[in-house]
Amino acid sequence: MSRKYKANNPEGFYFITCTIIGWVDLFIRQEYKDILINSLNFCIQNKGLKVHAYVIMSSHIHLIVSTEDGIPLSSVIRDFKTFTSKALLKSISDINESRREWMLNKFSYEATRVVRGSKFKLWQDGFHPVELLTPAMAFQKLEYIHNNPVAEKIVDEAEDYVYSSARQYAGKVGELEIEYII
Repeated sequence: MSRKYKANNPEGFYFITCTIIGWVDLFIRQEYKDILINSLNFCIQNKGLKVHAYVIMSSHIHLIVSTEDGIPLSSVIRDFKTFTSKALLKSISDINESRREWMLNKFSYEATRVVRGSKFKLWQDGFHPVELLTPAMAFQKLEYIHNNPVAEKIVDEAEDYVYSSARQYAGKVGELEIEYII
């Protein structure tokens, strides 16, 4: 990975994306989205993560994040992805999931393509951090995150999408604890 896509500034604000392997539309069930929300809230309360904006789409999540006290962002995201992989795979196996066999086969196949020896691979490697160096960059990414569900025709108004910080920025109650950037 090039230096361009590393979170090198411990005090920086970063736009990041975490994507399901093969862009599988995993997050179409509330149970799966709630696993992400609960895990992010845990990272906020216990691992020093600060979430400034977020959206959960069907195959990926976008966030604007930072950390407290110089905690490496890469460590927090690694732990988040490790935990959510296990929790999501368990949920896929436990609930009445019509795509269970197909998804487990897909995630198992992807694991065989890497040397790490894991049984399943759910998340793509990395999280593509882009440091937001100016208020204009932060505002552009905030608008991009909030308008993602509108662009995908999930909702007509950004603040109507439950799994997005657009609700809080519009003065409504949201699913995740956020720290406003503007």
